[in-house]
Amino acid sequence: MKITYFPDTDTLNVEFTDGIVDDTKDLDEDTIAEYDANGKLVSMIIEHASKRVDLSSFSYSSGTAIAA
Repeated sequence: MKITYFPDTDTLNVEFTDGIVDDTKDLDEDTIAEYDANGKLVSMIIEHASKRVDLSSFSYSSGTAIAA
């Protein structure tokens, strides 16, 4: 997973996988979801990010996976 903020355009890009984007869907006026050919979420793009999310702090937590 890779998160990139572009201050010049105030855009936040969250890449979940390295997949090739095959389809995009507008979730709202400023949020785009990108999917691969199998419908798996590849990334999300958030426009006007500084007005929509708290960019001053970022944390990451990796929980323990539960086996099925």
